[in-house]
Order: sequence, then C-alpha cells, then structure tokens
Amino acid sequence: MPEIGGRNQPGPTPGVAYPADTPVGAGIQASVLPNGIKILTESIASVRSVSLGVWVQQGSVHESEGEEGASHLLEHMVFKGTGRRNPREIAMALERLGGSLDAFTSREHTSYQARVLSEHLPVALDVVSDLVLDPLLRPEDLELEREVVLEEIATVDDTPDDLVFELHGDLLWQGHPYGRSILGTRESVAEMEVETLRRLHGSRYLQGELIVAAAGHLDHEEIHETVEARFGHLPVGPGPTVPPLPPAGQGRELHVPRETAQTHVVFGAQTPPRSAPERIPLVLLSAAFGGGMSSRLFQKIREELALAYTVYAFQSFHTRAGASGVYVGTRPEWADRAVDAIRSEMRKISGAGISERELREVKDQVKGQVMLSLESTSARLFRLAGFALHEQPYMTLDQLLARIEGVGLDEINAVAHRYLDPDVQSILRLGPEKGR
Repeated sequence: MPEIGGRNQPGPTPGVAYPADTPVGAGIQASVLPNGIKILTESIASVRSVSLGVWVQQGSVHESEGEEGASHLLEHMVFKGTGRRNPREIAMALERLGGSLDAFTSREHTSYQARVLSEHLPVALDVVSDLVLDPLLRPEDLELEREVVLEEIATVDDTPDDLVFELHGDLLWQGHPYGRSILGTRESVAEMEVETLRRLHGSRYLQGELIVAAAGHLDHEEIHETVEARFGHLPVGPGPTVPPLPPAGQGRELHVPRETAQTHVVFGAQTPPRSAPERIPLVLLSAAFGGGMSSRLFQKIREELALAYTVYAFQSFHTRAGASGVYVGTRPEWADRAVDAIRSEMRKISGAGISERELREVKDQVKGQVMLSLESTSARLFRLAGFALHEQPYMTLDQLLARIEGVGLDEINAVAHRYLDPDVQSILRLGPEKGR
C-alpha cells in the first residue's frame, strides 16, 4: 500500500483529549486517557476478527550514540518473559486460538500487534499489555537474545539488496540518526547492558506516551475500559522526543566494493517530512516513475534495455524529513549502463514532468491500491494508528481519495523537478570493482 495520508482535512484536532466514544469518522472512534494515552478504534461489522496494536514512541532515531540498536533489542527482550508468562506461554497464548502476535521497531516507533477472532480480543489485550508493561529483562536472557540480533545483523550483511539500503542511508543522511541501522551495529549490540534496556523501558514505555489502536469487529467502549484498566496507572510522560533537523542533502556518489554476483545501486534524495503537502504528489510521482510494470523505469530499464530483473522507485516519510529514490540490481558489467539509463530517465521526468495521461493512470493505480489494501484489518489498523502517531487529523477514505484526485499536474511536476533531478541524488553502489 502506498505510504500516504494527509493534513488539513476535517477531523479531530491533534492533542485534544477526546471523551470516550467521540466519533471522528465512519466507524471510527477516539478517546484519550487522563495520562495522555490515545485510543483509536475502527468498527468493521463485516468481519469477525480484530487487529490490535500498541505503539511506543521510541525508535532508532531517539537512541544515544553508543546505544544504537537498543530499541530493537528491547523489542526482542520483552518476548523472553514477563511477570506472568514465560516465553512459551507468550508464544502459545494467541497461537492456540488461531491468532498471531508480532512486533517491529522502526526509526521513530516500536509496535506490538495481535490479530485474533473478536471473541478473543480480551486475551489479546492482556497479552500485549503484559509484554509492554511487565517484561522481566533479565541479564541471562540478554546474553541469549543479543546473539539472535547479531545473527539478524549478519543476515543483512549477507543480503546485498538489504545491505545497500543500510549503506545508502548513512550516505544520504550524513551522520543524522535517520541514517542509523535500526538493528544497531555488531559493537553496540555486543556491548549492550541490561540496565540500558531497563532504563529505556522505564522512561519510554512506562511514561504514558502510548497509542492503542484496533480495527475489526469490536466495541470502542469495551476497549477503552480495558485499556484504562491496563494502562491507566501510568504517569503522564514528557512527550515524544523530536529528532533533530537533518542537514541539507547534497548529491554524492560512493562505491562500496563487494564480491557479489550483482551490483546493487540505490539512488536517493531527501524530501519533505510526512506532514508536508508534497507527500501525496511524491507518492504519485514515485508510482509513475517506478511503481509497477507500467512505470517508466520498468519499461525502460527492464523491458526495453534488459539491464535488470528488479528495478523500482521507493519513498519513506518521517517526522523531520523523508527520502525518495530508486533501486536497481544488475550484473557488474552492466552497472554503468544501468546507472546512466536511470539518470537519463530522471533527467527527462525532472525536466519535462509527466503527461496528463500518466497522471490520470497513476491516480487510478494508487487509489485502487489504497482501496484494495483496506480490505485487511491489519492495514486499517496501521492507517488508523498513523494519524495519532504523526498528530494528523483523521482522514476518511473518501477524503483521501479526493485528495489524491485533487493533485494537479503542476504539483506533481514541481516535485519531479525538485526531487528527481539526477544532480541532487546520492548514489551508492555495492558490488565488485569495475572490470572484475
């Protein structure tokens, strides 16, 4: 699903403490506990399942130097046992009911999610709240789990189409925390102390800065009461830490030698943050440029020139900035030609923009992707939580589709001119030396 949303649309005002059961959209309700914990639900009568999530406003961007990877390692550690459940009991609690339990760490958040039949929602809330509030965080568990994370880091090192993005992030963000690996480094993970994780848990998980969201066959009032019973005792937190503004991006190139069968290349430029009005035009532009088989990049690089099997455009958006770019994997002897061809396509689209026909086609494509994705309760959960995480007013699906439809040719061509100019791209190659 394209990473889109919007601002300046009718909906709740960020930061307002909504009373329980305040409707903010079709099937959507929001409330806020006295300690600031936000609760959002979307009722979907046509399903019999519920997707539930708790978000902690803590990610890799908030970590101190030398503690890189602490947020991710803490996410792993909560599954090693709580005051009421051992690791097997945690694993079995929802699986035995046909449900699932998962978690992830991002640059700015950590999330714990469950999906269950609606009748098992109380169990899911109990398990997820247990993980968030009462992990044991024992030194002996850390000694084991750090080895698991070190294996995860090794997996990335052995997966060049993942590693190239890690390396490109460092090149693009010039030392800013957005360029850090979410997993941390071998050194930081190997030296992580359990007191660091306990301190992080106490200051970020137990200070009221949480968001609880659910989508599916549910009742908001029941969820509000359960969340209040589980989380209402937490103190009011100091508020999310705002990352520093990254330095202005500048185009640069770097080749990292690696004996691989392919050369992996990432182009990328900094863009405005998630809240910026350019966000949806950038998503549409990315789709038109490299979002599928009909996109310019696929047709030129794969179909016409046969330079790659995989080529695509990507974008990501954070609180302070975003990134947009292109990935291609190609045989080393074709790398120069592939890079030149992508540069040429960038120069064309940044100079002349896209046509009215392309704009019409990409609007239909993105709107279709959004609507199809929202047939999943999990996708609806993440969309719902995103508004609270980024302090944006809730936008109904009709409002979102209208915003996509309202993007003009001048808007999309303006972002093409600014962000797809090949001269502003930072380009990283990972692969053999030239001539090898």
